[in-house]
Amino acid sequence: MEELVNWAVSKVWSLGLVVFALGAGLFFSIMTRFVQIRYFKEMLKLLFEGRRSESGVSSFQAFCMALAGRVGIGNIAGVATAIAFGGPGAVFWMWIMALLGGASAFIESTLAQVYKIKDGEQYRGGTPYFIEKGLNIKWFAVLVAVVVTLCYGVLVPGIQANTIAVGFENTMGLNRNITGIILIALLGVIIFGGVKRIATVAEKVVPFMALGYVVMTFVILMANASEVPAMFSMIITSAFGTNEMFGGMIGAAIAWGVKRAVFSNVAGVGEGTYSSAAAEVSHPAKQGLVQAFSVYIDTIIVCTATALMILITGMYSITPEGQKPIVENMKGVEAGPMWTQEAVESVMPGFGSLFVAIAIFFFAFTTLMAYYYISETTLVFLDRKQKFKWVKNALMVIFLGMIYFGSIKSASLLWALGDLGFGSMAWLNLVAILLLTKPALKVFKDYESQKKAGLNPVFDPLKLGIKGADFWEEKNKETSSKDKRTTG
Repeated sequence: MEELVNWAVSKVWSLGLVVFALGAGLFFSIMTRFVQIRYFKEMLKLLFEGRRSESGVSSFQAFCMALAGRVGIGNIAGVATAIAFGGPGAVFWMWIMALLGGASAFIESTLAQVYKIKDGEQYRGGTPYFIEKGLNIKWFAVLVAVVVTLCYGVLVPGIQANTIAVGFENTMGLNRNITGIILIALLGVIIFGGVKRIATVAEKVVPFMALGYVVMTFVILMANASEVPAMFSMIITSAFGTNEMFGGMIGAAIAWGVKRAVFSNVAGVGEGTYSSAAAEVSHPAKQGLVQAFSVYIDTIIVCTATALMILITGMYSITPEGQKPIVENMKGVEAGPMWTQEAVESVMPGFGSLFVAIAIFFFAFTTLMAYYYISETTLVFLDRKQKFKWVKNALMVIFLGMIYFGSIKSASLLWALGDLGFGSMAWLNLVAILLLTKPALKVFKDYESQKKAGLNPVFDPLKLGIKGADFWEEKNKETSSKDKRTTG
């Protein structure tokens, strides 16, 4: 089975997807005049502006939910594999993908807000919703919903669970079966509480875990301060093929840097669209800007933190695919969390393994919360009339079952399944947002014009000639009726 999955991964993650992801990010950057850079200050302001409502979560909660999905074991184990197969230069190309991906994240999250719906007492939206309402291509929307439900509900949860289990087994000798049972129990309590409980947990845990990880990175760098300039030089020269040792790896550096950046920050994959749609905002572009900022936190800060700890301490091995090892500092140790554990251990003996195991737990656990919410949202899309009410319960059982399965199985198959899932979603979502570039840019220009006029931007799809934004049309009608009653 593993051979078949790896073959499929090689087809999905061909050079075409690497070029497509980079090209889409560059295209959106140019079309928005690099919104992810020009509006950086505005991103920080908007992060704390929105307030939760009975139906929606706050901008900050939606940001934390998206970040919970983005900041996972891809930030630890994924970075290690990028270095193992792409060399130090892969880190640079992760930065480039993050920078360009910020524009992709802005576009997709803005679209999620434009075409969101109100399902009972909560907002829902995401890639299938904006495909159906924005493109009017029902079969495409259904295809995406099926792929996303399978990916987040079945294929990728096991990666997160496996990394947690391995981390605690290596550190504390905890049996993987026990870890799996504990994860199921904790997740069950949270996901039964719905999106509000997921958002509440995320806003408390995500900032804490990211800050603690970054602080540890500074400790490691300060302990090896004299090596910092040489390390950055190695990253840059390896990225452009001018490093003596890694000169022949420029292709692998770009491919693995982009691949792991997409796996980690999922900009362009559509993951952030589901939490974005759940936010209560007055204009879709506001949440688009907030989600663009989450890409920076994920890759520029957290992924970089892992890379710097591994490289500065020399706790890595590099073996280009199909070739002999170039560096074997970690001979016999599979690329993954143990590299980071050893990096911290080299500076803080007796503490490193436990610290990384705890970091992995928080990173992966919050990601699993986001995964369930996404798979539930796409399932609701597929069964909006609730003809099969048992399906949601079945999803929960399967999801929790995959958590246990992932905890006790080998990592290689799980990573391959994850790559297959994310690669498939990336192709589908990037095509969708490129086809919806026109309405997304209309929304952005409307936001800019209202800001220049000194207004707090408010969205009116009819004014912009955007069809399918039913939620916003109804909301504006209700607001207009209230205003008339008040003035009357």
